[in-house]
Amino acid sequence: MLLRLAEERATGALLRDHGTLYLVEGRIVHAESPVAPGPDVLLTAGGRLARGRIAAGELEICLLGALFDAAFFALAPGGPARFRYGVAPWTGTVRPVSATDVERETLRRRLLLDSVWPYPAVDTAPVVPRPASPGQTVTARQRALLAQADGVRTPAQLAWALGRPAFHTLLDVRRLAAAGLVATPHEPTPYEPAPNETASDPDRDPDRDPAPERAQDQDPDPDPAPARDPDIALLRRLRDALEAHL
Repeated sequence: MLLRLAEERATGALLRDHGTLYLVEGRIVHAESPVAPGPDVLLTAGGRLARGRIAAGELEICLLGALFDAAFFALAPGGPARFRYGVAPWTGTVRPVSATDVERETLRRRLLLDSVWPYPAVDTAPVVPRPASPGQTVTARQRALLAQADGVRTPAQLAWALGRPAFHTLLDVRRLAAAGLVATPHEPTPYEPAPNETASDPDRDPDRDPAPERAQDQDPDPDPAPARDPDIALLRRLRDALEAHL
């Protein structure tokens, strides 16, 4: 839809569940999302204004960075989309950006996130720090994030608190998850047979049975030990950590 609007040289607002893109003659001039901090937050909470006046070039970079950050969430897959012709942003606009550039950067960022830690559940879950392993180090940027992680704030809330772009915060959280430095949500487990399924079911996988079938004349174990599923998230973190050092 965005590319079609660009071809039409449309002017107005493309509304999505997680943000809005504003177009002028088919080019994007502003983007906003409740997930992504705006330029005002990036400049104030991020500490850039503490140095006094900022150069015009630095301001433009900040505005463009905020545009791409909000556009990433506004263009998230799924959900409805509608376009309101003639609507302009209430804030100022930046140098127009082509729809193809925004689309390309959005796709690049999705691939980057998945290459670091391909389990997006961490993106919306509270960030819960875990103790580092002996000899394991973190960057100054990661330490600042972990210091704000109270087990309640999500990555988006941490981005607002730190005055950082939301995408960069997601990337930091996924890197921390890959390193085992934050708790990861429980990953979906493989299919498990329902209790009423029997071995006579031809579609049943015997390898997934909780225990081998007993002979009918054999007394059942009066107190069988409960089966424990492996920690899937831990195994994946170990695998990814090993691959990263190969």
